[in-house]
Amino acid sequence: MPKIYTKRGDAGRTSLFDGTDVPKSEPRVDAYGDVDELNAAIGVARSFVEDPSVDGALASIQKDLFAVGAQLADPKYDPAKRQEKTLITEERIVEFEKLIDGWEEKLTPLRAFILPAGTRGAAHLHLARTVCRRAERRVVEISGSVRVAPVVIKYMNRLSDLLFVMARVENARGGEQQVEW
Repeated sequence: MPKIYTKRGDAGRTSLFDGTDVPKSEPRVDAYGDVDELNAAIGVARSFVEDPSVDGALASIQKDLFAVGAQLADPKYDPAKRQEKTLITEERIVEFEKLIDGWEEKLTPLRAFILPAGTRGAAHLHLARTVCRRAERRVVEISGSVRVAPVVIKYMNRLSDLLFVMARVENARGGEQQVEW
């Protein structure tokens, strides 16, 4: 088993998936770092959510985020040559939309912006949503200079919508009223 520390980072450097040596300030590293932070934020949210269907969806999303990170960390990423677990597909976007639509049918329709608050689970989901938006902006930013599959950008956008609805589901389950702005 290799050691967890390599000491390469002591000089502010890291390696991409293909072995390319880059500074840790490289925009690509920022992008997959933000995705990693999102994954951790979702992990925290999972420790507070009470709805089993929300938790199950979040567990699956955490695996997806490893796939997104793998794609961003690999300058030579080719979906045809990679393991299935690293793929993000249009079908996943459709699944998100079905979840959103199904949950929204059961929620009170929104009439105004709401404050990102409520139950512990909802509050952490709102925080994860904002981390998701930052990660999405970073992915869009690097897509101007490196190859990023369009489905990854779409996935990040739809994921933030899903996290918002999940926060509303958690608040409804916990009997919390949405505070309008």
